[in-house]
Amino acid sequence: METAKPTPSGPRSRRRRAGVQQLAGWLFSTPFLVLFAVFMALPIIATLVMSFTDFGLRNVTDPLSAEFIGLENYTKLFQDDKFLKSLFNTAYFVVVGVPLTIGAGLVIAVLLNNGIDRMRTFFRIGFYAPVVTSIVAIAVVWRFVLDPADGLIAGLATELGMTAPDFLGSETLAMPSLIVMAIWRNLGTVMVLLIAGLQAIPQDVREAARLDGAGAWHEFRLITVPLLRPTLLYATVITTIGYLNVFEEPFVMTNGGPSNSTLTVSLNMYREGFNFFHMGYASAMAYVLFVAIMGITVLQLRLLKDNTK
Repeated sequence: METAKPTPSGPRSRRRRAGVQQLAGWLFSTPFLVLFAVFMALPIIATLVMSFTDFGLRNVTDPLSAEFIGLENYTKLFQDDKFLKSLFNTAYFVVVGVPLTIGAGLVIAVLLNNGIDRMRTFFRIGFYAPVVTSIVAIAVVWRFVLDPADGLIAGLATELGMTAPDFLGSETLAMPSLIVMAIWRNLGTVMVLLIAGLQAIPQDVREAARLDGAGAWHEFRLITVPLLRPTLLYATVITTIGYLNVFEEPFVMTNGGPSNSTLTVSLNMYREGFNFFHMGYASAMAYVLFVAIMGITVLQLRLLKDNTK
């Protein structure tokens, strides 16, 4: 009776198996890598190259005819009052919108995780529904709510003997109105993330704190928030990136008006690239926004990570 030969286990055999595993990994990754290269990597590189040229409508049929102009597009950006206005509007949107979104999401997550027992699933679905709802449908609802003549707020103001302001037609109120809509729309994402983080906190830690006499506030401040900090960091980073790229809200609701008071960098970039076909200038704008997003993200990661030590 023949005995089975032992499987070779020397260094050469281990290297061979490792090579086969690596080859299999690359083969399985190939479809994604091809799609990423064609639809992501190449456009990103092309945009970077284009940002150093005067690429415009006349260069569509012959892209190689675009003239290399170096940093002219970038220097022009910071002399452009419209771009500086859009940069300020975007920063305002982020500075006001991100803390309010994270704070409101944290409060709702804590309530739905601990404080509300009845209809908990209903409230979770209700808060998350705007995340998966079309921006067009959201715009229709909010236009009705904010309409100064026939809107919901206007009707309530009339009942109280007051006059409702023109929220979307006022340079002062248009951006805060969009921020409120963005918070309402993105609250569900933050809520879901934080509920998951809250449910990952060990119950024995909470019980130990209660046995030591910690009240609800001390438990929240000293136990919940520190253990929830990695989730808060992730929620803050993705919300900040989303708000830095804000486009749909001003595009659908105000088209950047009135008087460019809601013009954001993404909307300005869209106009320059697809309305005026200043593709080189729009590409430079895109890379300025990219550098800003990278810088702010690294800063957030470093600051919040240091606090966890």
